[in-house]
Amino acid sequence: MSNNHIEVKPVSGFTGAEISGVDLSRPLSDDVVKEIRQALLKWKVVFFRDQNLDHAAQIAFTARFGDVTYAHPHEDEPIEGFSEILTIDRSRFEKRNGLRRSSYESRWHTDVTAALNPPAGSILRAVNVPSIGGDTTWTNLVAAYEGLSAPLRALADGLKAEHRFNAGLQFPSNSKLAQRIAINPLVSIHPVVRVHPETGERALFVNPGFTSRILDVSPQESELLLELFFKQITKPAYTARFRWNNGDVAFWDNRATAHLAPQDIDHIDVERVLYRTTITGDIPVGPDGFRSQPVEGELFGVEVPSALKDKLGKLEAEPALA
Repeated sequence: MSNNHIEVKPVSGFTGAEISGVDLSRPLSDDVVKEIRQALLKWKVVFFRDQNLDHAAQIAFTARFGDVTYAHPHEDEPIEGFSEILTIDRSRFEKRNGLRRSSYESRWHTDVTAALNPPAGSILRAVNVPSIGGDTTWTNLVAAYEGLSAPLRALADGLKAEHRFNAGLQFPSNSKLAQRIAINPLVSIHPVVRVHPETGERALFVNPGFTSRILDVSPQESELLLELFFKQITKPAYTARFRWNNGDVAFWDNRATAHLAPQDIDHIDVERVLYRTTITGDIPVGPDGFRSQPVEGELFGVEVPSALKDKLGKLEAEPALA
């Protein structure tokens, strides 16, 4: 691996490519960083096999593409010395929140769109993944938008939607996550169609995990429109499914993708541990120039959110969950 040029091999017709010829644990030249960015912008998610990264190296790689955020707006126990790292560990999640799930959000979602400035990109590193199951699937929101008929694109271009953290889900009231959501709620209004700040492409910027309603229409119209848009973004043609091995890294453009956590391992006794970093994002803008607006919460950036920081010491000790 010379780290001078990369090789890009698409994994589907619309979404995803594997990148080889690069060792992410070593310093990358500006040319290689540019090539990776170009591949990311074209294929929306890129995969690197058999990498040897630790926490520091993952953060360093992420930093080549932008400012690295704090782990998560609701993470009150980040890894000591690596506050940028979010641990994706099903056993840890179950212990803390009383739910047997593989991630914060098990539905199709784009990371943290309840925030006013969702991450620009996310990088996920596999450390201990099961030999069966545990795949992650991504979809291309630009292709989904372009696949709509012209009248529906025109309609979507002018719509706005509310995004709310864990829309429609309830956690046990004594769970750590429920407490953190209560003290640091995140709600934002985003354009239904987002103009990509680098490519100028239009993406259908809605997702079942966080989009709660369409504004300025009736509740029934909102439900029907969201059903249509959700079905559009999850069409198999626009997706790519990735089979993880230990050491693999996925890097996705969070402005133009949604993804689906594993659906096939919650009923079996396997471990699954990955580590995620995210890149500070900008405020989404729609085709008509509408800029996203905050309802609750603050910008998501490199510092622990102040609402969470101010109240962390007041939280009671984690309760024992049955």
